[in-house]
Amino acid sequence: MEEQRLIYLYQQHKARQLSSVEEQEWQTALAEDSNLLLQTVGADWDRLNADEYVKVNAESSKNTLKYILSQPQLKPAVKLWPKIAVAATLIFSMASAAYFYIGRQSILSNSVAFDQVIKPGKNRATLTLADGKEISLNDAANGDLIKQAGLSISKTAEGQLVYNVENVDNITDDSKMNTISTPNGGEWQIRLPDGSTVWLNAASSLVYPLNIGVAKTRKVKLRGEAYFEVAKNAAHPFIVETEKQMLEVLGTHFNVNSYADEQITRTTLLEGSIRVADAKNLSATEVLKPGEQAVLSANGIKVSTVDTDESVAWKNGYFKFNNEKQESIMRKISRWYNIQVEYADQEAKNVVYYGTMSRFEKISQVLQKFEQTGEVSFDLKGNKLIVYKE
Repeated sequence: MEEQRLIYLYQQHKARQLSSVEEQEWQTALAEDSNLLLQTVGADWDRLNADEYVKVNAESSKNTLKYILSQPQLKPAVKLWPKIAVAATLIFSMASAAYFYIGRQSILSNSVAFDQVIKPGKNRATLTLADGKEISLNDAANGDLIKQAGLSISKTAEGQLVYNVENVDNITDDSKMNTISTPNGGEWQIRLPDGSTVWLNAASSLVYPLNIGVAKTRKVKLRGEAYFEVAKNAAHPFIVETEKQMLEVLGTHFNVNSYADEQITRTTLLEGSIRVADAKNLSATEVLKPGEQAVLSANGIKVSTVDTDESVAWKNGYFKFNNEKQESIMRKISRWYNIQVEYADQEAKNVVYYGTMSRFEKISQVLQKFEQTGEVSFDLKGNKLIVYKE
């Protein structure tokens, strides 16, 4: 479709003036030419006056949103982020299904204060050795850190903790456990002695045996959230234990969200096969296929097909919300930006959003996107963020 024609259809769509024939043409364009659509919509957004009100059709915009979110070429990357930022703003505006106002003053007028107090997360973690010694990984110099039980432990320039086996005969004691933990506002990547790689999200920890590379069963304990790429070894199953569930894999890529302040535990499989069991009832198990997610609650385990990009968005440097409530979103933001969140109005917890945004935005930019929906506003008192329902 010609760009000028698409611009015309988009403008008519905004004005709710599409004829039945034009509506069909518009829907066809959404399904066939998303790249051109994004460029057209993005360019038009940039031309909008900061005080302009825009009204969109709720059902049509929701369908548009779902289509945009489903496109793999919109996965965030540093060089693509300006375009993604435009799309994210549009997504938030569309999802509000009503009027919204660009540039609410409550955040804009205090953006400097917000950004000085609240910083996005970064590489921060502590390594606790089996003897109790603690090493601040973000403060440690790159290179070799320590030698331990036939292993050498080093830190790369990219912020990864790496274990290398030097003397396998010395790695026999399965009682020696190391722990890597991240605070609120921290994340870290670790390559275990068996070759498996784990990404830890904020406020998370992983306990693992030093002999994991030679143990009959490779067992780790997770608190919080992590993404695993497990080295394949059929003779040595890999077990992930959380407070509420047990996972058994041979070699696979998956994400586990098991924060204590979440009522459910989510396990999402991207590659391979995995068995999920309820820790309180090990006979209650489900085997996942790629693209499936197991949700463990008080009612048992429920398996469904999901958008796996949403589950691993944090690992790839962004937030992704798909019909997600404000309360759930703010828990993620609270962990990553290391802030406390309170609600002046309980109704604000239930506002639902769709959208994508970078995890490395300034906090003022993140909050502005929510305020632009016209549904909520924010106030900052020290390190406490107050959420109001508009």
